[in-house]
Amino acid sequence: MSKTIEVTSPYDGKVVGNVPFNSEEEVQAAIDLASDTFLDHKNALPKYKRIEILEKVAEIMSSQIEELTILCASEGGKPYVDSKVEINRAINGIKLSIEALGALEGKEVAMGHTASSANRMAYTFREPIGVVAAISAFNHPFNLAVHQVIPAIAVGCPVVIKPATQTPMSAIRLVEILEEAGLPKGWAQAVVCDRHGGELLATSPKVDFLTFIGSGAVGWYLKSKVANGTRVALEHGGVAPVIVEPDADIDAMIPDLGKGGFYHAGQVCVSVQRVYVHESICDEVSSKLSDYASKLVVGDQLDPKTEVGPLINHNEVNRVEEWVNDAVAKGGKILTGGKRISDSCFEPTVILNPSDDAIISQKEIFGPVVVIYSYSDIEEAFDRANSLDVSFQAAVFTKNIDTALKAVKRINGTAIMVNDHTAFRVDWMPFGGAKASGLGLGGIHYSMEEMTNQKMMVIKSPVL
Repeated sequence: MSKTIEVTSPYDGKVVGNVPFNSEEEVQAAIDLASDTFLDHKNALPKYKRIEILEKVAEIMSSQIEELTILCASEGGKPYVDSKVEINRAINGIKLSIEALGALEGKEVAMGHTASSANRMAYTFREPIGVVAAISAFNHPFNLAVHQVIPAIAVGCPVVIKPATQTPMSAIRLVEILEEAGLPKGWAQAVVCDRHGGELLATSPKVDFLTFIGSGAVGWYLKSKVANGTRVALEHGGVAPVIVEPDADIDAMIPDLGKGGFYHAGQVCVSVQRVYVHESICDEVSSKLSDYASKLVVGDQLDPKTEVGPLINHNEVNRVEEWVNDAVAKGGKILTGGKRISDSCFEPTVILNPSDDAIISQKEIFGPVVVIYSYSDIEEAFDRANSLDVSFQAAVFTKNIDTALKAVKRINGTAIMVNDHTAFRVDWMPFGGAKASGLGLGGIHYSMEEMTNQKMMVIKSPVL
């Protein structure tokens, strides 16, 4: 009999649910079931059946948007209005998976143009890689589960997901909905466990693909421990840089920077964090962004008026406070915010010109804090933006196409937004970090490709 754990609201600690807490033996049993399911070729799910199930999942979720929004917001702390967007995104992600199945195809490989390849034809096609282990993060509990689980089911891979222990209910509910939609037992399982159970899942020789979303320290550690042949995709964080040139449209930019920096209290892996502003407009940008931040409504995530909710736990509030104090000690000026509101909430904060060796200048804050730095020459801004070992999404604001193209070339990043914030994302685009920020690509279509192997068939015939 599994133990259970209470799931509590990050805002007020209220219990919002109870879930089973799985032992290592139960995690191993889930891995074994997933492996047996994959190897049971007689009962493999044909593509049309997978599509039927996913269509039913989208239908069920579409009929439960309000309930799923409250579930997601209650455990994760993301404001109600943003959690509703998350649920709608998750539904769209399922539809994207169905559409992407039709585009998952191979190609003819040329033969016959050498004597050694005469009388042959060759074609590639894709088949499921095997068992998928998914380790997920707290910050988008339903949509991240969709991004890790649904592509696996779509391509024919059984999947075991370990959600964050702070936010397990969304992933568990997704698995329940899949089963309600007709997915047989063994194809999708959720295990809630400690780090030892998580390591057992990630490193099992029965796992063929590991998708991990979380901290770099844990992700790179697990990659070093996976079984030989296990393919790995890692999504860590960045310390997203933005460069603002003197010709930027400041009034249009401020809401974008504010949304990109304070959405979900900054608990997003590509949140706006380091904003390098040309010295000629630094005062204006600082003043307007601070004014924007100071007017944001902070509080209970279930209140539809709330724009910035709580951090995931009290320790995170303590850490953000420490990093802000360190920034002040290292020359930074608090323009707005800078203090905790309660044990669970921190003021939306804008800091000006802390030193480049401040913690907040070097590490991902994962809190509602944006830092502005002035610069005199864009090459200096490029160098400072590129000074860290992370590389994820970045942005530049300018009306000059030459400057924009130069920035796209010069900034270290896997995606550079021009006149938009660093957290822009749609679920059909490639999404992933490089260097310390991760490995491999997310995005529905790209995840489906990662979860398949390419196989080639070569046919020899004397009559070709």
